[in-house]
Amino acid sequence: MSTSHDIIRASENTTRPDTAPQVQEVADGVFAYIQPDGTWWINNTGFLVGGGGVIAVDTCATEHRTRAYADTIARVSGGAPVRTLVNTHHHGDHTHGNWLFPAATIVGHEETRTEILRQGLTDYDAVWPGVDWGEVRVAPPFLTFRDAVTLYAGDTRAEVRHFGVAAHTTNDSVVWLPDHGVVFTGDLVFNGGTPFLLMGSPAGSLHALEQLRALGAPTLVPGHGPVCGPEQIDVTAGYVRFVMETAEAGRAAGLTPLDAAREADLGEYAALSDPERLVGNLHRAYAELDGRDVDIEIAVLDMIVYNGGRPLSCRA
Repeated sequence: MSTSHDIIRASENTTRPDTAPQVQEVADGVFAYIQPDGTWWINNTGFLVGGGGVIAVDTCATEHRTRAYADTIARVSGGAPVRTLVNTHHHGDHTHGNWLFPAATIVGHEETRTEILRQGLTDYDAVWPGVDWGEVRVAPPFLTFRDAVTLYAGDTRAEVRHFGVAAHTTNDSVVWLPDHGVVFTGDLVFNGGTPFLLMGSPAGSLHALEQLRALGAPTLVPGHGPVCGPEQIDVTAGYVRFVMETAEAGRAAGLTPLDAAREADLGEYAALSDPERLVGNLHRAYAELDGRDVDIEIAVLDMIVYNGGRPLSCRA
């Protein structure tokens, strides 16, 4: 992994210093905005500074987190305007704050726009209670692409690519900076957290990870967790294969996804955060084996049951 430059404490008010976001300069003018601890709804973003403006990569789950992110961009960039905002996929932890960048052209895959508009403003309180979401408005991309689009921040070339398959979702994009050896992976990669495939595809995820590996980037900014190197692609792919093998064995034994998850030995993946995602991942893997779709609500309810009947933990 390439050596980062400075780590800068972001401007957000937090109760614990170990949860305060940090800005890590991963290449000249390229910044990763890392939000510990990377669990449910606590994502990473980033921004590229150059030539009279900023390209931002994703926003945050809550109003106060996104405002802190915007304040940090302004401080680090010397007040340069955010002219372009890229969404790596449609999930709210990466898009809820879009509306707080009213002057930016919001760019995303065409399915990112479709899914944001389809889902609208979802009430998550039953699953993740007690989160101070603040004000949330629907603000989908209004410049969309199917395969790829190239953007520039000054001389910095940013290739936004969709790998043509469902993976974490149907609409995952990466932001690849070939001249800097840096890629913002979105949620194709979790570092320290359990990958989540319920709205995507295990088989597609393996394909997308191979395409990601083929870029040859030495530095990855994952969707959640610390900046890492390409070794994390191997960890993620290994977990996806574990899900697929567990699904095949569980289905052959007549087990439900929930029961298969309960019987599974997580082994090397036991230390990953949010282990209940295994249940959702198995729901998707079973459906893929059966050639059918998934009932997302039932899968989430099974995740809660796996979690001891408690709502899922969220510190956003």
